[in-house]
Parts: sequence; C-alpha cells; structure tokens
Amino acid sequence: MTERRGTTEARGAEFDYLCVDAFMRDMFPARALATAFETGIIDHLVSERRCVPEVLGEKFGLNPQGMVLLLGLLESANVTRSSGTAIELTAEFLRALDFRDLLQMKLSAAVYGAHDLLDHFTEMVRHPRESIGSLDFCRLFAYNRGLEDTPDNRKWTKRWMHITSTLTRYESAVCMKYHDFSRYSRMLDIGGNSGEFLLQLCRRHPGLAGTVFDLPVVCRVGREHVASQPEAQRITFTEGDALKGPLPSGFDLVSFKSMLHDWPDEHARLLLANGSKELRPGGTLLIFERAALEPSETELPFSSIPLLLFFGAYRARGFYEAELANLGFDSIEAKRIHLDMPFHLITAQRTG
Repeated sequence: MTERRGTTEARGAEFDYLCVDAFMRDMFPARALATAFETGIIDHLVSERRCVPEVLGEKFGLNPQGMVLLLGLLESANVTRSSGTAIELTAEFLRALDFRDLLQMKLSAAVYGAHDLLDHFTEMVRHPRESIGSLDFCRLFAYNRGLEDTPDNRKWTKRWMHITSTLTRYESAVCMKYHDFSRYSRMLDIGGNSGEFLLQLCRRHPGLAGTVFDLPVVCRVGREHVASQPEAQRITFTEGDALKGPLPSGFDLVSFKSMLHDWPDEHARLLLANGSKELRPGGTLLIFERAALEPSETELPFSSIPLLLFFGAYRARGFYEAELANLGFDSIEAKRIHLDMPFHLITAQRTG
C-alpha cells in the first residue's frame, strides 16, 4: 500500500471565505452583529456609507443607551469604525460581505447552538457522540423526515439543507484546490444533499456529470436547488437508502462529503463498502470530512459552535485509512486541511 500523509496550510483565494469568522470570535460582538443585520443597520450603512449614530437610532427605533452598547460592540469586532461624528463599515467587513450568505447563516446557527453548548457541555465532554441526540441544534438534522414528502417534512429538511449547502458552497473550492477532478467523467456523491458539491465541481469541469444519492425528500429539494443552474442537465438525483441500497453503478469517482460523521462506526463501514462496489476499475473513492480535533486546534470562535456540537462524531483519519485498506484499496492519500475546523481529504484507489 502506498500512502502519503500531510498537513496543508491555508493558501490562496479558496480560503478567503474564512474571513467571516473574524467578526464572530466572541459571543457579545457576534450577537450585536446579528442584531445589526436583523434591524437593517448593516444594509443602511452599505447603501449610505456613513451615518450619524443618533440618526441610526431614530431610524431603527433603538434606545440611545442601546445604540451606544450596540455600536461599541460592533466597533470592538471591527465591523464599524468612527469617522468624525459618523460611523461607517470597515473595509475588512465590507470584504466579508462578499460571503454574506455564509456570514448570516453562521451567525444564526451559532446563536441557536449556543444554548446547547451552555446547557449541555458537561454531558458533551462525558459522552460526546451519545449527547448529540439531546441537543436541539443537532435535532434539526432529522433524517427520518427525509423519507416521506409532506409539507412539514419538506420545510424541516430545507432548513438544515440550507446550512449544509451554504458550507459546501465554499468548502468545495478548497477540495478542488487539493484534488484534480478533471480526470473524472462520472461521479456518484453519496449523501450528496442538495447537489451543491456536485454543482460546484460540474461548474469547474464541463466534462463531468454525476448522480446525487440521498433520501427522497432531500433529492426533491436538491432538484429544486440546482434546477436554475446551467449544470443541472449534468446532475441527476437518485432516491434511496445508502445503507440498504441498491446504489447506481459505473462511476470513476465515488465521494462522501461531510456525511460519514453522521453515522456510527459500523454504519460508516457499511457506507464505505457499499460505495466502493460502484467504482469502475481504477476509480477513486474520495472522503472530504471534518476531522477529530487535536489539542492545538481547540481555540475556536463563537461561530464554530454549531460544528463543535458534533465534535464527538469527527474521526481520526486512521479509521478511514484502515477501512479503505480492508476494502482492498492499496493506494491511499490523506491530507489534513485547516478551514474553520480541520478537514480530512482522503482518496483511495485499487491499483492491483
């Protein structure tokens, strides 16, 4: 077996989106930023550029003392700065607004997840994986609602798919930086969610077409998600249960993007086994997945709370490497990439 191990550092424009976390490092300024979005202050400052605090307070119905507190917290997070008697958004924050969908999603998710962290942290460190089911934020990801297409199930499913799709929109560029997808023509993305990962790959590589395999409601929401995009004609959705199969076959790439951590070890093994069966000879199995934290990686911003709630489900790469070797893969390459949390990028082929 040939194997390469390595750790990569953030380089290049693919990592620019990580700037959003700088404005959500601490709870108080992050909550102030969420309020500034909710009230319309951010949009007003984007359009007007500069504004006197008293005018802002009157326009958005804020108490003068409240306005002092809000603006002080925003300035402490480098969202705004004073310019004479007026305030304005900083150049750094204006650049972060290029990733506004991610910024606002992470803000709202962190505020929601903070209650779980405060109430259940002791339980989390005692029983990391077992505690996930007791956390309100984690219960958003109710896969049983992905089976039957009802209005309530679809609304619920869309809610968590918005979170995962927004993250994937930006994470996929990093994956493409470290792996060459131009060699593939047919791809199967197991647990591919809204199709966002496959959409980003198809957008970069016009010779690629692929299939998302996921639960029925997820696939139906996913078809809507990609329908307006030119690449939609190269993306198909197949409904089913990847633990039970059958899965479509004949692919030169099978991928698992941020889904294996959702499952206990025995199920993750089965998913890898099922996916590996659908590869053409010489094909590649790819895992792009959050990694178990190391001690040096535990200084985390407030915005990482939703990801941290699942920390007990993230694995060391040795688990994946061992399972791939057991499945007959004899060429395994592994990279550790630091994003908002560490990621594994693991690829495997059978060369014998």
